[in-house]
Amino acid sequence: MLLYKESSQFIENKSRHGSLQNQIFGMYKHKKLKSNPKHVFALVSSTLKYLKFIKEIIKKSCLLKVERKSKIPPAVAILLVHDLLFTRSGRIQSRQHPWKEAVIRNQTRLRAEMTKLKLKLHVQSFDELIEEDKTPIRWFRANTVRSSCEQIAKEFNELERVYDIKSIKKGTIYYDQYIPNLFGVDPLEKITSSAAYKQGRIIIQDRSSCFPAYILNPKPGVDKVIDACSAPGNKTTHLASILRNTPNSIIAFEKDDHRVKTLEKMCKMAGALGCIEIRHGDFTQTKPEDFTDVTGMLVDPSCSGSGIFGRAYEDNAQKGRDVEDSNDPYNKTRLEKLSNFQFTIVKHAMLFPGLRKLVYSTCSIYPEEDERVAIRLIEDEDLKKRGWKFSPRERVIPDWPRRGRVEEFKSFDDPDRCAGACVRSLPKVDGGIGFFAVCFERGPTVGLDLETKPKDDGLHLEQ
Repeated sequence: MLLYKESSQFIENKSRHGSLQNQIFGMYKHKKLKSNPKHVFALVSSTLKYLKFIKEIIKKSCLLKVERKSKIPPAVAILLVHDLLFTRSGRIQSRQHPWKEAVIRNQTRLRAEMTKLKLKLHVQSFDELIEEDKTPIRWFRANTVRSSCEQIAKEFNELERVYDIKSIKKGTIYYDQYIPNLFGVDPLEKITSSAAYKQGRIIIQDRSSCFPAYILNPKPGVDKVIDACSAPGNKTTHLASILRNTPNSIIAFEKDDHRVKTLEKMCKMAGALGCIEIRHGDFTQTKPEDFTDVTGMLVDPSCSGSGIFGRAYEDNAQKGRDVEDSNDPYNKTRLEKLSNFQFTIVKHAMLFPGLRKLVYSTCSIYPEEDERVAIRLIEDEDLKKRGWKFSPRERVIPDWPRRGRVEEFKSFDDPDRCAGACVRSLPKVDGGIGFFAVCFERGPTVGLDLETKPKDDGLHLEQ
């Protein structure tokens, strides 16, 4: 039963950061898991795939009510029902145990509810309703701290260059037109076995995740930047590349004990520890007046993760609908709590006295966490007094076509301009995860580019 007990913590983990695989293997490495991490990953990833169906079956069968005396933890029950109903063997991989026996006692009722659910959904298999949770493109960034875009391109010159992400297939490579030094390949390419990856000369990072640092566009030798929610470190090391690894240019905050170690490892691998000062602590507890030299900031706080494959109810979110369904794991109550936290941490950041530019981002596709947080910030009286405004589109990746939802800004004099301060990406549709970023700025400065369109850093290969 140990496998199910240890796996259960990953089923209802609402604050999961990073990939499931990295989280599980990281915990095993730090001796926080006794079970084989491969078995845990296989069990959890398959269970999450069918999660909403399993929950419905358990609810309709009244399993937890009928077996109240057995005191089966809900997450463990989900895993046990998965193995009983959703695997080829149909076996629970455990010796005799009261929890196992309780599920077996109710298997007739469980199977009956499973059949009813299939009839209700007009399917023979639940697989018909599940889109594979795979990225259409693997993106990786040339780490210009250790290499150059040209050198990386030479190392992968055996791959045929294509000029449209729709043309990416095995054996091809795409040079991104929006983010300098970024490449896209088919997920089947063995990038992680390459010398460039092992030596930290390339960093695997989704294209949308590269938006915040590129939008912030800090100037080497002039700007000092805070990454308020840093781990695992992709955006932090991207900042280091843009700042040309200038010493003591970035302060990276991370409060989680485990994640701060991941951040340290990432920054070391990228060769950027001289540029990045890692602070193990809660950013919201900082005193803004202690950081008068900070001019730019990235804030990418905890969110629903609804833009991550397999974790979004995309039909509603892509159309900008509110989340009403109480059975939706991203329901209004939870989103309200998240958006309040997001507003609080970004407002705290905007109180830093020397700050001139800030990028707020999430891997969410819900307006509650995105445009509506941005609107609350821009309408906040304290922040109005400090002169915070939305950045114009020409300074926020102007050529990127998908912007903020105009309808969310209908109360403003110029909704299109407000929406232009935002960039969005949709899961898979735009070649990666679902993502949102918005840029705020205030006052003149000699550093962060507030007067002209962000300039290419010269490391783009010719398109």
